[in-house]
This record gives sequence, structure tokens and C-alpha cells, in this order.
Amino acid sequence: MKVKIFFVYIALFISSSYAQLPTTEVYGYAKYLFGSTKYPFYSERFTDHLIHTRLNTRWYPLQSLTAALEFRFRAYYGDSVEKVPGFFDQIKSHHQFANLDAVLWNKGKSLGYLETDRIWVDWVKDQFELTLGRQRIAWGTSWVWNPTDLFNPQSPLDFDYEELPGTDAVRMQYYTGPVSKIEAAVRPAKTFDKVIAAGLISLNKWDYDFNIIGGIKENRWVFGGGWSGSILDAGFRGEFTVTQKPELISKYSVLQIFIPSYKPLSAFNDPVFSFVLSGDYTFPNSFYVHTEVLYYNIGKTRNTGLYQQEALDLGMLSASRWSIYQEFSYDVTPLMRGSLFGIYNPDDHSDVIVPSVSYSVITNLDLYLIALLFNGNSHTQYGEYGSSFYARIKYSF
Repeated sequence: MKVKIFFVYIALFISSSYAQLPTTEVYGYAKYLFGSTKYPFYSERFTDHLIHTRLNTRWYPLQSLTAALEFRFRAYYGDSVEKVPGFFDQIKSHHQFANLDAVLWNKGKSLGYLETDRIWVDWVKDQFELTLGRQRIAWGTSWVWNPTDLFNPQSPLDFDYEELPGTDAVRMQYYTGPVSKIEAAVRPAKTFDKVIAAGLISLNKWDYDFNIIGGIKENRWVFGGGWSGSILDAGFRGEFTVTQKPELISKYSVLQIFIPSYKPLSAFNDPVFSFVLSGDYTFPNSFYVHTEVLYYNIGKTRNTGLYQQEALDLGMLSASRWSIYQEFSYDVTPLMRGSLFGIYNPDDHSDVIVPSVSYSVITNLDLYLIALLFNGNSHTQYGEYGSSFYARIKYSF
């Protein structure tokens, strides 16, 4: 019944848009992803297949009003579905209220999952803009890590989700000038300790864009800011946040019984400080260089892999003290681009290397080859993920 209602809801939205409204857009893509992964804890290599389709709709009933509905369907088949513990929890969307998702089937090696990851209404009146619903609120200025993205942080290794996560929120923006604004956003929740409410001031000075943010995230105050500009034609960006010290998460302190040296991240007694510095430059021949550094004052320098889940629970982008990102890209031909980036933990000396090649086969049809090569000792940040190779074909419409 839940699945039927979901499909009826989508069908009614699209059909009514075409039948009654003057301006409607429908676009999306369909793609197939083949994956081969060797996990350290399994003797065999896992082979997986994913069919991923997406439909985006826009409705413009008035010049000042826009509505959007976007959903995606993913059909998995392979060894990971059957053998990786908690596989579905890793791909399932999590929202404070209605998830608007449906498991169409889940049997053996196969899983079908449908979800609405955008559904919002946007109203504009003069300099004021109001957006209600599931949306992406991107306050970050850096391109890999964004500690100032309080509402929907992203992972730099999630290469197959171009739209990035969204959140259920109310967002108000007032434009004080062509490149300046005041913004406020609230993500309500069933309990106060899950509410996010924050404001942003954005302005331009000395050819730089500056952001200042402040608010409450999950019962902890947070203050921060960011900037974006250039130095001698090279991009220069950065962000920082200062967050109230966390409350001790008891389920992690229990681990001290089994690992005496384990000290939870949430046992830290001072405010949490983080910053990101980012720089990039494109040479005349299209060769591109990008470097970024992430720092957390409570980040761990040893056994970082043991703290990854707690870091996520605390809203951190990494459990490590330092993370270094380096990327090189180059247009081999007008239709082919090669890229190589890596993330390195200088304390535990683990890393992930990610080479990739993208090729435009014909108009709207793209081929993408990528590998994720993790390296490191046991319990390090990247030492226990193995290696993965992917091939993807994508058709956009």
C-alpha cells in the first residue's frame, strides 16, 4: 500500500503539472554502475551492479513561485547486498520527519529502493525569498570539506550522488545587495536535541565573498565563517567553526572496557574547533591543481578508524586531527578528462587514492571509470576499506 500511494502521488504531481500549468520542466538521467570491491575481511572479491534513475520536475505556476519534486530509484544486485552487514542502512535516507521512501523489494542479492530527496516550494517577493521543504542548504565555500554546512554535510568519496544530500527545512533569505544577503534556516525535529537553527550573513569586500554563521546544531551552539576569492589568479577559500563541547556519548565510552586506550571524542572538555584551507589553479593548457587541508582540534592521531562513527554522530567530517587533499586533473582531449586525487592522514599514514577518467561518448551519454584504493594499517582511518573499481555509463535527458 505504501508503495502504491507513493507512485500515485508522483503520477498525480507530474500529470497535473502538464495538464494545468503554463510552465513545467522534467529532466533527469539513467545510469548503470558496475563495481568490483575487495574488502580486507573477505577472501573473495565482491561484484555489484546498480541501475540508478532520477527524475526532476519543476513547476512555475507564478513568476514568484516555484515548486520542485525530485526522486531517484536505485536497483542493486550483487554480493554486497547479500553479505555486507547493514548494507541497506548505509544507502537509506534519514530525515527527522517523513522519509518519503519505499523498499520495493529486498531479497537475497537484490534490493530496490525508491526515495524523494527533494520536494520544496520557493516564493520570491522583491528582495525576500522563502523556501519550504526538502532542499539543499549549502553554506560552505570550500570544495571538498565544508564544516560550515550545518544542515547537509557531504562526503568527498561519494562520487555517484551528484545532487548531494538535502534536508527538511524552512529557509528565508533577504538580499541586501547584488552579492550580499541575510539568511536564516531551521530544520525542525521531533526532539529539541535534533533541531538545527542558524543564520548567515553573506557580503562581498575586496573582491572576496565572506560568510558569517551562528546558531544551534543538535543542542550545541556553533559559530563560524568562510571566505572565497583569489590570489594571483589562484582560487583561495577557507572555513572555520567553533562548536560547544559535546556531551559524552555513553555508548562509545563503553568501548574503554575492551580497549583501555580508547578515549571517546565526546569526552573532550573544550569547544571543538575546525578549519579548512583550500587553493586551486588552472593552467592555460587545462592542467588543474587543487589542495585542501582539514583540521579538528579533537581529532585523533592514533587508531582513527575506531572513531569514525562517533565523529559522524558529532557532526564531524573526519575523526582525524589532520586531513590533506590533493588533486590533479587534465583535459586529455576535448571529450576526455583524467583526474587523480588523494586524501592523506599524516598522523596514522593511511590514505585513499582515487584515479578517474570521464569520456563523453555522444551527446548526453557519458562514460566514467574510477577506482578507490585505500591503504593503511589496521585501525587507521583508511586501512580497512580495501580497494574498489567502478565503471559507469550515464544517459541524461
